[in-house]
Amino acid sequence: MKVYINGINAISPQHTFKHEDWLKEPVGYRQVRYLKCIEPVYTEYIDPMAARRMSRIVKTGVCSAIKCLHDAAVEMPGAIITGTGLGCIEDTEKFLGSIFVNKEQLLNPTPFIQSTHNTVAAAIALKLKCKNYNSTYVHRGFSFEHALTDGLMLLHEEPADNILVGGLDELTDNSFIITDRLGLWKKTPVDSLKLLKYNNKGSLAGEGAAFFALSRERKENSYACMSLPAMFYKPRNISEVEHQLSAFLSRDEKTLNDIDLVILGLNGDAAGDKIYYQLIDQHFKNIPVAYFKHLCGEYDTSSAFAVFLAALVIKKQQIPEVACLNKSPENKIKHILIYNHLRNINHTFFLISAC
Repeated sequence: MKVYINGINAISPQHTFKHEDWLKEPVGYRQVRYLKCIEPVYTEYIDPMAARRMSRIVKTGVCSAIKCLHDAAVEMPGAIITGTGLGCIEDTEKFLGSIFVNKEQLLNPTPFIQSTHNTVAAAIALKLKCKNYNSTYVHRGFSFEHALTDGLMLLHEEPADNILVGGLDELTDNSFIITDRLGLWKKTPVDSLKLLKYNNKGSLAGEGAAFFALSRERKENSYACMSLPAMFYKPRNISEVEHQLSAFLSRDEKTLNDIDLVILGLNGDAAGDKIYYQLIDQHFKNIPVAYFKHLCGEYDTSSAFAVFLAALVIKKQQIPEVACLNKSPENKIKHILIYNHLRNINHTFFLISAC
């Protein structure tokens, strides 16, 4: 069964919230070690009094979800499903900080209540007064993929339609310091748009939120259609990745000859990018290849940004030159293959097609 993407939105380090022209004018950051979102004016979408009680990731998620539903002309979603790798870090830090400062006494319960991973999905439901199915998936690099899979299964089994699915994660100063100690990020500042030239250890940290309105029904303004993503864990070698790719394409009755564009999760980390370059050399030589993490940074649900990019590319039939790795597509873009992995642990394939 085909599932149609009828509405999209993203809040990211690019001007994607009002995404009409951001492909033509990507934002570059010089001498940075992480990327933060370009935030909208929240009070245009959330009551100011309510916004005061929301952390940044909650406001980001609520605004992106509302804009996505407006894009799809949907007032009430049949389900709200989110995926997040680390959840509401800012509120978690506030609660843990208050435990330390107040010596475990007289604690404010609000940061604890808002620190749970499903806070964003709940806030969206409260804003919309939606009492339908509501779920949040927390599986690190598979968080968005599992949320999307749940949404596609609901559409296939037909208990709901017009499902809202999103992936989001935030970056705080403290979370950056901790993950930097683990060696996840570049040790020196980089130019974000030239990320792949820094071919050494570590990547560029990022954050973002992306939401999609999915339906069984194709509309005049539908962006694209999609099928279930394929996930696999810690492949032993390149041969296993190739096997997974072949099985994924065969499942959807496609071959590499049908793919018009490949979007890869290249992030500037020499060890992690090796597998992407092997696939380019062995399988994608004659296919236009693009990448996206120099635009949004690396985070657990960055694959949601890739799906957002793919849907927009198919709708507009254009891709920014800054995202092209080898060449731009010459023919109509009908099928886009996305391959992303998080630290060579969580690997995912997506297929986004014209509808």
